Amino acid sequence: MSCVEMADDLGDEWWEHQPAGAASSPASDGEGRGDTEMMQQETAPVPALSKKTKQPKECFLIKPKETSEDATKTRKRRKKKITDVLAKSEPKPGTPEDLQKLMKDYFSSNRSVIELEELNLPDSCFLKANDLTHSLSSYLKEICPKWVKLRKNHSEKKSVLMLIICGSAVRALELIRSMTAFRGDSKVMKLFAKHIKVQEQVKLLEKRVVHLGVGTPGRIKELIKQGGLNLNPLKFLVFDWNWRDQKLRRMMDIPEIRKEVFELLEMGVFSLCKSESLKLGLF
Repeated sequence: MSCVEMADDLGDEWWEHQPAGAASSPASDGEGRGDTEMMQQETAPVPALSKKTKQPKECFLIKPKETSEDATKTRKRRKKKITDVLAKSEPKPGTPEDLQKLMKDYFSSNRSVIELEELNLPDSCFLKANDLTHSLSSYLKEICPKWVKLRKNHSEKKSVLMLIICGSAVRALELIRSMTAFRGDSKVMKLFAKHIKVQEQVKLLEKRVVHLGVGTPGRIKELIKQGGLNLNPLKFLVFDWNWRDQKLRRMMDIPEIRKEVFELLEMGVFSLCKSESLKLGLF
C-alpha cells in the first residue's frame, strides 16, 4: 500500500471517531484549541496565599532611652564658651578691682608672693569708672575737666597726654569719631597696625606735638620699644573696658589682647601709677 493510501485510510478512521460539533478541518481545529487554552490560562484563578506563609516584617532600630546619668555626662563634656556665659549675664561696669584681680591671675604663674604684692596699685591712681551711662566725650570731660589747660601746656614731641587703649583698629576709629565734643583743637593720632607701618608712626611723633593717642596695646608697646613714644609726660591711660564685640567679648576677655595689655603695663606704667603722675580710667 502506498503512503497516500495509508494516509487516506487513517484520515477516514480519525474523522469517524470525532464528536459532533468538532472543527471541520485540522487547521481550524488547531486554532480553536489554541484559543481555548489561552482563555483557560486567562481565567484561571490565582492561588490564594497560604495562611502559614509568613509575610516579611519591617525592622526598626529603637534608640535606647537616655538616662539622667548619660545626660549629665554629656553636659559635663561640653565646655562652656565665653560667649555662652556673657550672653546670660547682665552687663556690669568694670571696676578697679576687676583690673587688680586680672593682674594677679596673669602674673601669679611666674611671680613670687612679694613680687605680686608690688604689683598692687594704690586706689588713688584710679579715676572714676564709667557706670555705662556715659559717652566717651562725657566720660573724658568728667575725669579730665582741665583738659584745655593741659593741652595748651603740652609741647613735648614723641609723647602724648592721654592714651586710650582698645582691642582693634576698627574700634579705635569708632572711638576717635565719638570723642569730637571733648578733643576740640587737640591733635589725635591713630596708634594701630592696620595699613600704618610702625616707622611711619615714629616719624610722625618726632615731627609734631600729639595730645591724644588711640590704639591697640600691641602697636603702642612696639612704639615704646623703638623709642618712638615716651610715657613720662603721660597723664591719663584709659581702657575701653566695657565695650563688647559681636561675640560679646570685652577687650580683656580676649587672651591675646589681655597679654599685650599687661606687657604694656610693665613697660613703665606701674612705676608712673605708684608715683601718682599717671591716672587709670575704665570706660
